[in-house]
Amino acid sequence: MPVRKVLVVDDSKTELMVLTDMLEKNGMSVKTAENAEEVFVRLAQEKPDLILMDVVMPGKNGFQVTRANSRDPQYADVPIIMCTSKNQETDRVWGMRQGARDYITKPVDAGELMAKIKALS
Repeated sequence: MPVRKVLVVDDSKTELMVLTDMLEKNGMSVKTAENAEEVFVRLAQEKPDLILMDVVMPGKNGFQVTRANSRDPQYADVPIIMCTSKNQETDRVWGMRQGARDYITKPVDAGELMAKIKALS
C-alpha cells in the first residue's frame, strides 16, 4: 500500500515545515503534531499511512508515544519511522524495540527518507 497520508510529529516548527515541504513535494498529504497529546487527537481524526516521530519532545517523548501506538490494536498497523537528532546506536536500537519500523537522523536527507518510506510500501 503506497504511503499517501503522513503524520509528522516534532516540537520544532522549523522541522515540521521542512519535513512537510519534503513530503508534499513527493505527493503526500501531511498533518502535524507538536506533542504526544496532539498525536492522539490527530490519530482519532484520521488514521495516517505513516508516522514520522521525533524523540525529544515536552511531556511524553517519541519512544513512549511509539510504544503506546504499537501496542494499541487500532494503530499498531501504522508504521512509525523515528526521525530524530539522537544518533547513537543505542537510541536506534531502543526506538526499534519500542515498535518503530525504521530510524533516520536529522538533518534529514530527502532521498534517504523517501527510500525508507518506499521500502515500507
